[in-house]
Amino acid sequence: MSALPSTRSDTPVSSKRLFPSFFLGGFECSTHKRECGQRLDLIASTRHDLFCRQDYERLAGEGILTAREGLRWHLIEQRPGRLDFTTALPMIRASSETGIQVLWDLLHYGWPDHLDVFEPEFVSSFADLAAAFARFLQNEMDGPFYFTPINEISFSSYAVGEKAIFSPYCKGRGLELKAQFILAAIAATEAVRAILPKARFLTVDPIVNVLADPRRPSLRAAAESYRTAQYQSTDMLCGRIWPLLGGREEYLDIIGVNYYPHNQWIYPGRMIPRTHPQYRPFREMLAEVYERYRRPLFIAETGTESRSRVPWFRYVCDEVLAAMDNHIPIEGICLYPIVNHPGWVDDRHCPNGLWDYADDRGNRKIYVPLAEELQRYRAVFEARLRYERGDSLDGFPVLKGEAAAPALSGKMA
Repeated sequence: MSALPSTRSDTPVSSKRLFPSFFLGGFECSTHKRECGQRLDLIASTRHDLFCRQDYERLAGEGILTAREGLRWHLIEQRPGRLDFTTALPMIRASSETGIQVLWDLLHYGWPDHLDVFEPEFVSSFADLAAAFARFLQNEMDGPFYFTPINEISFSSYAVGEKAIFSPYCKGRGLELKAQFILAAIAATEAVRAILPKARFLTVDPIVNVLADPRRPSLRAAAESYRTAQYQSTDMLCGRIWPLLGGREEYLDIIGVNYYPHNQWIYPGRMIPRTHPQYRPFREMLAEVYERYRRPLFIAETGTESRSRVPWFRYVCDEVLAAMDNHIPIEGICLYPIVNHPGWVDDRHCPNGLWDYADDRGNRKIYVPLAEELQRYRAVFEARLRYERGDSLDGFPVLKGEAAAPALSGKMA
């Protein structure tokens, strides 16, 4: 991308966009069980529950004013029907004190032991959780309020019900579970709207590309069917398929897409890298999602590990800029996770965040190369937002049209 005028500012651009900052930080919050029966709690493992105030201050210091968080349902409802949101209170208060806008996942893998995810009681219990949390938030802080009822319905139903990757480790029940999650998401949305009618809702799922091996053309139909299955849960939610579940277009508000280096592969399972000749540009995938649903989009999760963090972040940002050049409404990019965490399977140290583990005082070492790249792209996107609004850059009017385009689209120099 061509060099821009100096656009670094201490405060992100204020506009009518959905979130107060273009870049978001997501805190890993999974609580599902390992096969051995041990329950994960990544909020506790990363000590974010202890140091959320400092974590939010760190976000603000980097110009990130929006965070993704998740409820830990197994702690909130330790006895059937008795809900205690004490574990969410530190994040709620830290949000109010630091000005960080939180997007809440009501379910991000994992539920209380007394619930069977396939039974009708799961749906009603989840709706009760959503309603109680909406009331709790209403009493603790002012809006706006954002909720993701169930994170990654497609992947969750696949991992839990189809391939026995997550507890309760079922096989062959993926579609059944997907329908159950849709019922639960609808019930939770209605429960929240009854209390917070202006609440906004995020539908978050992975975005993928699946190709047939060119040497095996007989697999093309199967590969394409696998690829288009990524839209099945969202189509259910908005009533385009399986309308008896109760889906309607009004349940589709904001679309969040999760995108990682492993999200493209050759059917039936070989991942392809960005250097592969058949790798599909991310901008095209974003355009396909937008054309299908015509809703505002944001990148709800993206990131990778170790030294690959910077080139991957750069690729995603450049592709988002290209998508925006093509009039795709992208509202933000969430670095996920924003802090390193222990691995789901083996507790290994995953170097995939902007910050590392916290010490006993809540200090976290920042990964400087990614922090520097974040600030470079923060300046680019802030300049772009000013351009879209017709504001000025450093006191000079923004040119519109072809004269301004080289500085606001393309690749970073």
